[in-house]
Amino acid sequence: MDIVNALALFANFVAVPATAYGAQLALGALGVTLIFGILRFANFSHGELMSFGAMATILVTWTLQDLGIGIAPFPTALLALPVGILASIAVSLATNRMVFRFYQRRRANPIVFAIVSVGVMFVMAGLIRIIIGPDDQSFADGERFLITAFEFQKATGLKEGIAIKQTQVITVVVALVVVAALFWFLRKTRAGKAMRAFSDEEDLALLSGVNPDRVVQIAWIITATLACIAGTLYGLDKTYKPFIFLQILLPIFAATIVGGIGQPVGAILGGFVIAYSEVMVTYAFKKVITYLSPTDWAPEGLVQLLSTDYKFAVSFIILVAVLLIRPTGIIRGKVI
Repeated sequence: MDIVNALALFANFVAVPATAYGAQLALGALGVTLIFGILRFANFSHGELMSFGAMATILVTWTLQDLGIGIAPFPTALLALPVGILASIAVSLATNRMVFRFYQRRRANPIVFAIVSVGVMFVMAGLIRIIIGPDDQSFADGERFLITAFEFQKATGLKEGIAIKQTQVITVVVALVVVAALFWFLRKTRAGKAMRAFSDEEDLALLSGVNPDRVVQIAWIITATLACIAGTLYGLDKTYKPFIFLQILLPIFAATIVGGIGQPVGAILGGFVIAYSEVMVTYAFKKVITYLSPTDWAPEGLVQLLSTDYKFAVSFIILVAVLLIRPTGIIRGKVI
């Protein structure tokens, strides 16, 4: 029974939250990977694009809530999400037209692209803070938990319970649907095949009649969609903080590079590797070990490698280690 309690404790504080967080990182990393695969640069403005999409969704959610429109017991944000996606697409296409396309047509160095994306990041960050402000914003409604820890304990008779939030299940389900749709698009549609050909060999794709402007536009549309969904799911699961999306850019880039930059499957794998690493390294395993060990061997300390304040440092350490040991990532991608 102690082993089952230890597993329940581990699931409640590590497996369940890390799975939801990993799905969010995977969606974010897919957007970064897609732009790198098409335009060959690291898009540092991706975090703010996630923030913008979430902000647009929040504003529409508040409007719907004020009008008494909802889809209870589900969050109203799901109803507002399509509008947030359209707003994100509009911003990304406008940014591409006004900024990135200029450098693309001159075949600028990827470093120039990256520096330009930093400028775009600061402009978007300022715009977001002007519109919604710098404070935390709450927009989640509907049922909070599908099952609480107490209900789980009562149903199973265990000392430890597993609480599953509705937003965690929504995150995983939406991520699965979005990823399946993306891979179907890339492999089965003509536009998706053109994008893959353009990514693999740009000059050969151009000779085959692929329209580069159309490929780039589709890439930005998909990237904006992924960014909005990822940002909204992250805000629903935790909270919306405009500043947090600058910080979350580090684990997203770490996930992209760990999985293999330019590899969509690697981005998904990297997202879960980073998520589980962050959660496990910062979790205090004292109670789990107490259940699994004899009474006399129970540890006195928390058995925690790092404080939760250093969660993002885990991503940085993994990123540096991968760049030093295997710069192509788990699934061989582009060498940085």
